[in-house]
Amino acid sequence: MTKVLSFLMILMIIAGCKDEPVLLPKPRMYPRITWPKNSQIIDFVNSECNFTFRYPVYTEVAKDTFIFEGAPLHPCWFDLKTNDLNASIHCSYYQISKVANLSKLINDAFYIASKHNIKANYRKETVIENDYGVKGILFEIEGPVASPLQFYLTDEKNHFFRGSLYLNSKVNPDSTAVVVKFLRQNIDTMINTFHWK
Repeated sequence: MTKVLSFLMILMIIAGCKDEPVLLPKPRMYPRITWPKNSQIIDFVNSECNFTFRYPVYTEVAKDTFIFEGAPLHPCWFDLKTNDLNASIHCSYYQISKVANLSKLINDAFYIASKHNIKANYRKETVIENDYGVKGILFEIEGPVASPLQFYLTDEKNHFFRGSLYLNSKVNPDSTAVVVKFLRQNIDTMINTFHWK
C-alpha cells in the first residue's frame, strides 16, 4: 500500500512539472502618433476678424459650419484643425454689446468649462495677460474629457474670443497626454501673439 501511494505521489509530481509558459501582463502600449514635421509659425489673417495671432503652418483653418444649413453667429467663427493629431481648436468671436455683454460672455465660458466637471479629475484656471494687453483665463481640465484646454481672451470693452481644444477620438488621458502637451504649445503661441486690430 505504501509503495502504491509513493508511486502515485511521484506520478503526481511528474505530471505537475509540465513546461507551461508563465503568463505575464502585457506591457503598457500607446497608440502611434505621427507628429507634424514643419514647425514654421505663420500669421492668422482674415478680413472678417478683428484680431490676429500666430499659429503653426501644419494647422488648417476651416470656417465653422453648422448642421442643417444654419450659419454661425459671426462670420469669424472657425476651427484650427491639426489633422495629424486628430484634434481641433474651435474658435468663436463675439462683439461685446448690450445683448452679449462681458459678464454674460465670461459666465458662458465658465459654464462651458464646468460641463466637463462630471468626468474631470481636476480643473486649473490660469489668468492670462499678454504683451498686447489681451486678458483672459485658460482652463486646464484633467481627466477623460473631450476638451482638456479652453480659454477666452478679451479687451474688456469691444471684443471677446473663445477657444476650445477638442480631441476627435476616444479620450484616454494616459495616451492623449502627450498630444495635449504638444498642442498646449500651439495654444500658448496663439495666446501670446494674440492682439486686436
